[in-house]
Amino acid sequence: MVSKSRTGRGRASEIVAAAAKAGRKPLPALLLALGLASGLGACSSTLSRMPTELGGMPPGTPEQPAPATYPYVHDMPPPRNDVTMTKEEQKKAEADLMALRERQEQQGQALQKTNEIIKTDQRIDTRNQ
Repeated sequence: MVSKSRTGRGRASEIVAAAAKAGRKPLPALLLALGLASGLGACSSTLSRMPTELGGMPPGTPEQPAPATYPYVHDMPPPRNDVTMTKEEQKKAEADLMALRERQEQQGQALQKTNEIIKTDQRIDTRNQ
């Protein structure tokens, strides 16, 4: 261990020596520290400014767009220019939607019947073979 007469922070060599005396191997801790340092270094944005030979962006790469700006909390959108539907327009839209729903239901029923016919035909074909 480190002598008690020394005060302050220990040097790295003293820490490694203390770990070695305690029976711990310093290599895993050193590898972990190097891994963390390289991982954090990879997060930096300086790679885009480096030459291409060292891993930077190639020439002719478009610039990154500016970050999106969000509206302030109390900013209200401008009033809409659209007018609301009249009762007649609303009834017409509802009738169109109901007609569309009925058409889709009829198509779905026809598809179910077709699938049932196909299934029964396949059963008949497998019995004959």
